Amino acid sequence: MSGPGTSAGHRTGALVLGGGLAGMLAASVLTAHVDRVTVVDRDRSGDRDRFGDDVRHRRGVPHTRHAHVLMAGGSRALDEVSPGLTASLVDAGARRLGLPNGLLVFTQFGWLPRLDEAQFVIGCSRALLDGEVRRRVLAPGVVDVVEAADVVGLLGDRAHVTGARVRDRDTGRERRIEADFVVDATGRGSRADRWLADLGLPAVPEERVDSRLVYATRLYRAPAGAGDFPGLSILGDPRSNPFGQGGVLVPIEDDRWIVSLGGMRGGEPDVSPEGFRAFARRLRHPAIADLIDVAEPLTRPFGFHGTVNRRRRFERLSPWPSGFVVLGDAACTFNPVYGHGMTVVARQAVALRDGLARHGLDGRTAARVQRRFARVIDDAWEMAVGQDLRYPGTIGPPRTRADVVLERYLDRLVLAATGRPSVTRAQINAYTLSAPLRSLLSPRVALGVLRGPGRPPSTEPPFTEAERRVFAGDPP
Repeated sequence: MSGPGTSAGHRTGALVLGGGLAGMLAASVLTAHVDRVTVVDRDRSGDRDRFGDDVRHRRGVPHTRHAHVLMAGGSRALDEVSPGLTASLVDAGARRLGLPNGLLVFTQFGWLPRLDEAQFVIGCSRALLDGEVRRRVLAPGVVDVVEAADVVGLLGDRAHVTGARVRDRDTGRERRIEADFVVDATGRGSRADRWLADLGLPAVPEERVDSRLVYATRLYRAPAGAGDFPGLSILGDPRSNPFGQGGVLVPIEDDRWIVSLGGMRGGEPDVSPEGFRAFARRLRHPAIADLIDVAEPLTRPFGFHGTVNRRRRFERLSPWPSGFVVLGDAACTFNPVYGHGMTVVARQAVALRDGLARHGLDGRTAARVQRRFARVIDDAWEMAVGQDLRYPGTIGPPRTRADVVLERYLDRLVLAATGRPSVTRAQINAYTLSAPLRSLLSPRVALGVLRGPGRPPSTEPPFTEAERRVFAGDPP
């Protein structure tokens, strides 16, 4: 099937379970292949944010209030699915932060050099990103949204999913929605494994790595003169601190900074205003603490605990029913500290688009696409669990000898990146999911790693003179 309505006498429909970023991107892709797309959303558009400020955030996305960045690899993927989306976000106030010149990173060995842009990240509130995607998807009038409804099960059998049963949250009434293709994008609370078991399918294999990270976030008004101020990232160091304490300051729209601080149980941040500032001051470098001291707090600090890496191996389930796929957090959640979740979702939307364009809605498309989703996840998963498993409090499988050898190589790579530009760029390309992780093992990169940084790593952030005046509370 190559487009909407190509089957004579049969109006085709797709059903997307979940109205967040993953669900809206999936709906956008599906509009090219069916006559109508229905999105089932547990929230309703009029719900106000429970924290009470003016920016609306989705209740169904509990981590929406924390720092988010869209990696370069995700930005490009979004533009493939919805051309011009990144430019629209920037026009709405999002910040395009070059790496390593516009997002300054303090690694466990020192600050990365401030080179010309190699890649970039987009800094904005999750509300801005979700709102722009939703506006674009709903504007053509091809997508219907069923609001304030919970998914209670799938329709069909172990060979073919034909829709879902949903329950109205206000009345408790159930209804059946049939579809030619169903996408589960219900997020980290997805019950897809249970729904499939109810159809007679075997248990879904699952992997979990839990660093027990807790993070807290506070929103600030940037001080005068800080309009182009760079972002900051202070990474945890597993060699010197068992709690992985770190933080990030991300400039976002409306001259605001969003600051997220994290640490593992026993070394987590306090959510009181005084405790938040004190925790920032105890990080490996005081740059973030110094900056928030000259900024205006706009919210109280608030915390989040759902940071486990959990991967459901749907691609390994056999048989896999036709007409059904699972993407985004419903399939795999990452420790948010690494910032890869939205980028993986965007790249999965591209994989869905490509799979449908090549195979249409035939019986084997869903299994092919689910396998492709898994390949999209692989690099981000390896980066997240590889780092988390280095901390002694992490709950997960024991590290192998091969893991330790790779860890030593990557430590050497991070050290080399503080002074050798070719290695810096290679690290950034992999981190932003703009190049495969295996590229860090290429002969050219390995030679740079072997040669080392060539100079002592910098222990002070590479601010310009104008930035130092903001930093000191003395704007130009």
